[in-house]
Amino acid sequence: MPQVEITIGGRSFEVACQDGEEPFLRGAAAMLDAEASALSAHIGRMPEARMLLMAGLMLADKTAGLEDRLRDSEARVAEVSAALAMLEARGAPPPERIEVPVIPDHVTDTLSEIAARAEALAAAVEERLV
Repeated sequence: MPQVEITIGGRSFEVACQDGEEPFLRGAAAMLDAEASALSAHIGRMPEARMLLMAGLMLADKTAGLEDRLRDSEARVAEVSAALAMLEARGAPPPERIEVPVIPDHVTDTLSEIAARAEALAAAVEERLV
């Protein structure tokens, strides 16, 4: 069983852990040390047990807040998943037929007028030639 030396609040501790858990222990110790250092900066020197208790309580408070946020997020994911499942169960809506004229009516009317004038001009030209 490996022994790991950690420092919390400027104090060294030797802690035993299982093989392979050393990085996790160091990470947890670093979190606890950050809280203990913040306490020491605000309050000053205090008994070891009190420092560790207060630092642990501060971490517990942060953890509780994160657990609340996680619960809220999980509830929101469940709501969105349920809504998605409902939409998927409904299937795709039937296709909607939309008719769009290729040439708008006012363009067709204008072209008809131009064609009529062109025919009238052509007829007038033919009459003059004959």
